[in-house]
Amino acid sequence: MYSPSISGVAANSESGSRIFVYEVEGMRQSQATDQISNPIRRSGSVFISVPYDRMNQEMRRIARMGGRIVSIRPSNSAPETNGKVAPEAGLQSQKSGEETKPMTQAKEKVQVPVNLYKPANPYIGKCISTEELVREGGEGTVRHVKFDISGGNLHYLEGQSIGIIPDGTDKNGKPHKIRLYSIASTRHGDDVDDKTVSLCVRRLEYKSPETGEKVFGVCSTFLTGLQPGDDVKITGPVGKEMLLPDDEEATVIMMGTGTGIAPFRAYLWRMFKENNPDYKFRGLAWLFFGVAYTPNILYKEELEQLQREFPDNFRLTYAISREQKNADGGKMYIQNRIQENADQLWELVQKPNTHTYICGLKGMEGGIDEGMSAAAGKYGVDWAAYQKQLKKDHRWHVETY
Repeated sequence: MYSPSISGVAANSESGSRIFVYEVEGMRQSQATDQISNPIRRSGSVFISVPYDRMNQEMRRIARMGGRIVSIRPSNSAPETNGKVAPEAGLQSQKSGEETKPMTQAKEKVQVPVNLYKPANPYIGKCISTEELVREGGEGTVRHVKFDISGGNLHYLEGQSIGIIPDGTDKNGKPHKIRLYSIASTRHGDDVDDKTVSLCVRRLEYKSPETGEKVFGVCSTFLTGLQPGDDVKITGPVGKEMLLPDDEEATVIMMGTGTGIAPFRAYLWRMFKENNPDYKFRGLAWLFFGVAYTPNILYKEELEQLQREFPDNFRLTYAISREQKNADGGKMYIQNRIQENADQLWELVQKPNTHTYICGLKGMEGGIDEGMSAAAGKYGVDWAAYQKQLKKDHRWHVETY
């Protein structure tokens, strides 16, 4: 629900104060009316008043509810409706027999939201659920945490990040600084209702170089320790480097380790699970996922289910370093899998609509470059120069930490 007082967007700004009226046909209004088969239920139009700042989200909501937008007009030029208001606030019934001019249907051009909420005025979300992702026998703690963001104007795209400000203060008595986390849900959220955002968080653990004692990361411990109902301060979203291409026929190669799976989960859920009328993926998605042990394969059941359901569009390749051996008898890392699939990868990377994404620990980049160098070298191509061109063409995307 849009609320300028909550969102932090000035309600009296030039854009924020503008209201538009969507004329919509075929809109489902409630669970009760959805069951009505009478032709009257499916006839006529409804008129929905929408603030400028919520236009994109409302378009997506209408599409998911089976509606078709036939016109958009400023509120001061809305058609005469004789004051007959539909049961739902903001909806008005079209006069019987009134003809409407159909609007040309086109793909929505989505604007990239950036810094809707800043550290000085963060959005206060609420933890809805938290789920442990590491199974018995695995290392560490990784949790999938879902937050309610329905009370403001926080929205995002796949591949973006949000900032988290943990509760409490640092050793100097000052509020903790924000930490950025890649979003693990699609723009519509895990519940496909535009009301949630999810993160995949590993609790950071390390030994103090000074004392040798075990130290836990401040923000990761805060997030993995949240309980349903707890508040959390959220900033952002930020980031444009890891956005998915609009091309539904694209080839998307993903290389990730550990919680670097987060943006890739968002991609895959959008591609294969949302059933979104505005985005029907028909290309190829190939995920290379590196972990230490099988129990550390995050979202394992869901990933393997997608592979079974979409064998022609989704490939899943694991690199399990402590359990699998490479061709030389050493540990199996992502770069080894790249070398094994060099011919196919090189063929795919040369396609103009192929995008490659890398997310995870910074040290993985060298290994991937090593693997891709071997792949390109088989065809007499200098990988460093070729990669430079891929980056220039915005087809090689990296987010490491």
